[in-house]
Amino acid sequence: MKLLVIEDDALLRATLVQVLESNGYEIDLVDNGPLGFEFAMGTNYDLILLDAQIPGFDSIRLCRQLRSQEYGRPILLLTADDTDASVVAGLDAGADDYISQPYAPEVLLAKVRLWLRRGAAWAAVAATKRPTAVLTWGTLCLDPEAGRVTVGDQVIPLTATEHNLLELFLRNPNRIFSRSAILDRLWSLADAPSDRAIVTHIKDVRKKLKAGGLTQDAIETVYGMGYRLKPAPVPQDSPQDPPRRAKAESAVEQVRRRFQGTFQEQVAVLEQAKVALAAGCLAADLLQTARQAAHKLAGSLATFGYPEGSKLARSIEHLLMTSGLSSSATLTQFSELVTALTQALAVALVTPTIANDPLRLPQVLVIDDDVALTERLEEESVVWGCRLEIVSTLAAARSRLALDAPDLVLLDLSFPEVEGDGLTLLQAIAEQSPGLPVIVFTGRDNLVDRLAASRLGVRKFLSKPASTEQIFRVIGRVLTKPPTADAEVLIVDDDPAMLS
Repeated sequence: MKLLVIEDDALLRATLVQVLESNGYEIDLVDNGPLGFEFAMGTNYDLILLDAQIPGFDSIRLCRQLRSQEYGRPILLLTADDTDASVVAGLDAGADDYISQPYAPEVLLAKVRLWLRRGAAWAAVAATKRPTAVLTWGTLCLDPEAGRVTVGDQVIPLTATEHNLLELFLRNPNRIFSRSAILDRLWSLADAPSDRAIVTHIKDVRKKLKAGGLTQDAIETVYGMGYRLKPAPVPQDSPQDPPRRAKAESAVEQVRRRFQGTFQEQVAVLEQAKVALAAGCLAADLLQTARQAAHKLAGSLATFGYPEGSKLARSIEHLLMTSGLSSSATLTQFSELVTALTQALAVALVTPTIANDPLRLPQVLVIDDDVALTERLEEESVVWGCRLEIVSTLAAARSRLALDAPDLVLLDLSFPEVEGDGLTLLQAIAEQSPGLPVIVFTGRDNLVDRLAASRLGVRKFLSKPASTEQIFRVIGRVLTKPPTADAEVLIVDDDPAMLS
């Protein structure tokens, strides 16, 4: 097994090498982010161990760049900062797991073994499924094994050539195919048709899909370059849709209200245990019930708006697991903890911020000197599920992008002459951060600029003026990930509140 270790601390590197090599792993060592990216993309590693604080660019940016290039191997973060915010940021950026520093070698090796097993298993499953996986685009489905194309429940009667043409685009969603490239892929030299035949085949595919109920064209014409698959349409319950977030928040609040009485009953059990302990007659069954109550409260209170109550319940649980409950000091501590827990549930709850946690909102960098527009966008950004960062000059944009990559860039092309041109910045983004989504929003709506932007990988080209709603809906469509296969999740928990 070959591992890549990205660590700039000489002592930690030496420790990692000693632990890993003594257990039979082959190691490559690098000490900065850019070099780590080159090694990861150029060599077939089984796993990456990545220090959360590395020079060049940070681990968050490196994870994002690797995942944007569809890097599928496990990435484990080594971090001395295991706060919730740091862990969430790392996992959201693409890391699979984290290991807190300082760590026990046994824990490090166990996690490496775990992710090597999972990586091997997933690779084997992907290898067996890849050739016959159903390809989808919105309600459009193409089953390569069955040779069938459907839109919803409607079967689309495509010819063999049309089927192969559509499959080519579905398998390469971000690639632009020129007519000659399509000919090379789908025909031999002996029987290749004319370029004009490609236009006819694409026109026929579009017509049949539309007749079958597909409401949007799946194949986009990129003038002067060829054709490509459009981004999939946004589902009606897109995470960028404010009503859905409000519905999720409401659901959590409804569950909390439903189980408020259960929390009080569990605290009442702890009160009974407190009284019994003070009287010196705590029965074994009451002790066991109190332990269960404390355990459930510790697990659920923070989720439903009582973080302090959760900490107190955890302390009570640990105390009930000890054998020295009869000492006066322990009795006093237990009594004080139960009283504090009762008081914590009596105060106003802290509204859960799962849906509105800034760490979970995609970060959009707006590069535009239109102050009125950017202020309106910033005011409405939270409602649309985004974090906006605004810079008004190209120089400021370059400095900002040198720190780390946002989730998306909204870029105007027109700046004062001394600033240069937005296309020059777009070129730099394409070279330094491949895969970073960019939306151009500009008043320069001409064919030359559109072609230049398209060649540099721009996802969408918006013309000014446009409403803020139009802008955020386009941002939502670009940020929305392609739908994945349906997944079933098994949840095992004896706490009804947590299950709900």
